[in-house]
Amino acid sequence: MTEHAIAKAAALPCFKNPQQTEPLSGGITNVNLKVTDEGRDYVVRLGSDIPEHGVMRWNELALSRAAEAAGISPAVHYHEPGALVLDFIDAQTFTEEMARDPENVPRIIKLLKHTHHALSQHLTGPVLTFWPFQVNRTYATRLRAEGSRNIAKLPALMEDLDRLEEATGPVTLVIGHNDLLAANILDDGKKLWLIDWEYGGFNTPLFDLAGLAGNNGYSEAQERDMLEQYFEVPAKTHWRPYQAMKCVSLMRETLWSMTSEIHSELDFDFVAYTAENMERLNASLKDFQNT
Repeated sequence: MTEHAIAKAAALPCFKNPQQTEPLSGGITNVNLKVTDEGRDYVVRLGSDIPEHGVMRWNELALSRAAEAAGISPAVHYHEPGALVLDFIDAQTFTEEMARDPENVPRIIKLLKHTHHALSQHLTGPVLTFWPFQVNRTYATRLRAEGSRNIAKLPALMEDLDRLEEATGPVTLVIGHNDLLAANILDDGKKLWLIDWEYGGFNTPLFDLAGLAGNNGYSEAQERDMLEQYFEVPAKTHWRPYQAMKCVSLMRETLWSMTSEIHSELDFDFVAYTAENMERLNASLKDFQNT
């Protein structure tokens, strides 16, 4: 797969004389490569639509362009079906430890607020809505139909989901990134960048905040500080719906991994990833029940 991907990336018509093409680490949905062409570096993301995950590449392209215009993501250099080429950012990829570093959290919150309020001003066409309750129910339906090894876990998860949706209540819609893993944040030493928009779309800002905290192991004190930094009101104002959305975010990552166990051809241990996220989800559900 790697050799085929390297050959495909090097042959893209946007490149004049690619001197070097190499795989990039990270990425558990696409194949990502770095291409050097005439002294400039680019990232090539190879991947088609993924219906089982709701990934539509036209939506990713629209949001990548809007994020570029807002100064949040690298410039789109070229695209064609199955390939997206972006400027390479010489930056450090965040780890979970970096994402929960007290010095970095305010920087991330500032980036998210800018993202949520700026991207809609740069859209030139329709984009998807990422409603996590519908996303999770769709995953569960597919997992049953496809005979997932995790079928026995689904009834309890869907009962939890109903309770979480009721607790979330009314929401405000913004353009969300919806995949706040540490690896999607880059630091070039001057500013932070937010990359990979394949799950982007309209959502409540609570989902990005919950994903940031849940995926990166924030403490309760950090979560409360994060909410106060973002909303500029006491954390208790949003605490219960936030806790609900944190569970929903972790459930989505768990169901995503269960689905990837069946469909993905990438060399990644999705069974272990499912177990890791299920453990985080169960811990978060216990916290929610005690709020």
